[in-house]
This record gives sequence, structure tokens and C-alpha cells, in this order.
Amino acid sequence: MYKPNHQNNLEIKRHEDNIKFLQNEINRLGESILELQGSLAKHQSANGIAITNENRPTTEEEDQILRHEKSAAGLLCRLKLLESQHATQALNLALTKDVLGIVGIVATLGRVDDDNLSRLLSEYLGLETMLAIVCRTNEAVMVLEKYDGDGTILTSAGIHGLGTSMGKSIRGRFLVICLDELSPYVGGFVADDPQRKLDIPKPQLPNGECPHGFLDYAVNTINLDSNNLVNVTSSGHGLRETLFYSLLSRLQMYRTRAEMLLALPCINHGALSLDGGIIKKSGVFILGSSKDIEIKFLAKSGEPSMTVNDDETEDMIKKLKLKRTHVTEDMQREQELLDFAKANLARKV
Repeated sequence: MYKPNHQNNLEIKRHEDNIKFLQNEINRLGESILELQGSLAKHQSANGIAITNENRPTTEEEDQILRHEKSAAGLLCRLKLLESQHATQALNLALTKDVLGIVGIVATLGRVDDDNLSRLLSEYLGLETMLAIVCRTNEAVMVLEKYDGDGTILTSAGIHGLGTSMGKSIRGRFLVICLDELSPYVGGFVADDPQRKLDIPKPQLPNGECPHGFLDYAVNTINLDSNNLVNVTSSGHGLRETLFYSLLSRLQMYRTRAEMLLALPCINHGALSLDGGIIKKSGVFILGSSKDIEIKFLAKSGEPSMTVNDDETEDMIKKLKLKRTHVTEDMQREQELLDFAKANLARKV
């Protein structure tokens, strides 16, 4: 009995090695496709060319997030870009069944008017919050991470299973925000405003006047896509009165640090000034020089410029996708052979 079992074990090992090799090849092809799609996106954006869904090119925000390849946000971003029938089959993710419950990553859900404002808001929120995953429901949150009976994270399920399947792993903790659990702003909206800005009363000094240099509340400086203005949550709310009001509350914006400091008597939820001043909350100041911001909201004025031959790039993307499909099919056949070999061994034992 030893020799047949030994042969079966060798056969199982061979199929497992083949699957590992083919999975690495799928990941390598995916990386190449993402790089080409990023180049194509930047060139098309700079030249005002309409971008089709077929090639799923990366946006500037996605490029930022993909640099954090060990983060949960980076993995979800990569899954979105690799989204296709054969990729889903290869990854075999339970996560994809509730992907509609995932709204996106905080950094990708808003735009601002200029790069300075982008840096200020992103620094105020911090990297962890900018990379937070936003979900509509608790069900979507729960599918991201599974546990065994002892409360240990199952690395083969949820987003951790996604990382294992893609040859990536998540390092450390990550934030997840559930929209249905947030308390929305209870006031009204600015009349006839297409962005549905919140109608928050202006701050008042003890003498009843609005502080000199006050510009607006930070929550109203975020520009949203039309599909995120209403009906994002189960109760019909948009992202401004839920997500961004939760993150920014009544954070005030001022022209200068000096004007902001003069307004201290009426600053209760923090403030920013366009020259770099930051009050985190009442009585908590952030001093020192600003550091490089790794993840930030995209400024509407930003337009990358590249020189790329679109036709050649699109042709190469199609060839790589076709090759990835063939490799995925090979991996599925290897998996079937592996299952068959394991079943044979079980019968002999």
C-alpha cells in the first residue's frame, strides 16, 4: 500500500505546485494590466478622451491607494480593477456576494476645489481614515472579516481570504465605516444648491457677529458625484449628511491662522485655516510643519499629462487579459485534477 500512496502524494504535490505557479502568474499578469490601465487613464484624462469601462483604467486616487498594497483598501481597490468573470472564479471570494454593500474608500468618495484644501482636509482626517472602507449596512461590514469559535480571524475568509488568493496580505488593523449606523445631520440643506450643502448656521462670537475670515464649514467643501448626493443609505440619505458630517462635523474653515485664533470663543468642533492652521477640536491644537500627504482627496484642477500610444496600449491590455483567461482556465483544470487525486488517496487509505 505504501507505493501507491506515495505516488498519490507526489501527484498531489505536483498539482499543488502547479496551482501555486499559475496563481502567481495570474497575479503577475494582473499587475501588468493595472500598470498599462493607469498609463492609459492618465493620457485619456489629460486629453479629454472618454474612458470606457472595458479597460477599467486606474484613477489618480486609485493609484494612491494601490501604493498601500498591504492595506485592506489597497486589496479592495485591486479587486475592483480586476473585476471580471474569470477573476471572480479564480479568487472564489465570498466577499463578492455582498460587494454592492461596499460604497468605497473615503479618499475616493469626494473631490475638493484645489490641492491646498485637499492637503489640509487629508491631514486633518489622517491616513487611517482616508483609507477607511465605507459600507452601507452591517451585513456588508460582517462579510469583510470572519472568525473561528475562539475569536481568531480566519485568514481564508472575507477580505483576508481575498489577500491570500491574490498573493497579498493585510498588515495591521483597518477602519470600516457603516453608513446605516451613523447619525445623519438633522438640519436642512442650502436652498437650490446642486451639491446639497448643509445649511448649518454660521458661528457667532459673544457679540453676535460672525468671525472675520470665516469661509464655510469643511463638510460643505467636499464635492460629491451626483449618485452620492442622495439614496446612498437604506434611509435615503447622501454621503454629505452621513459620512462626511460624521468625519468633519462642524469643522470651520478660515482664511488665515490669525483669523482662526481670534475666533476661538466660537470654535467647538475644530477649525482649519488656508495657511495651514489646524485645531483638532476645542483646546487641541496641531503645531509644526506639514508632512507629505500619502493619500488625499483629488483636486478638481489636477490633470496628469503623459505621452502614450493608446492603440498599442489597449491592444496590449487585451492580449494580457486573454492570456490571464487562459492561465485561469489552466488553474481550474489543475484544481479539478488535485481534487480527483485527493479523492483517490482517501479511497485507498
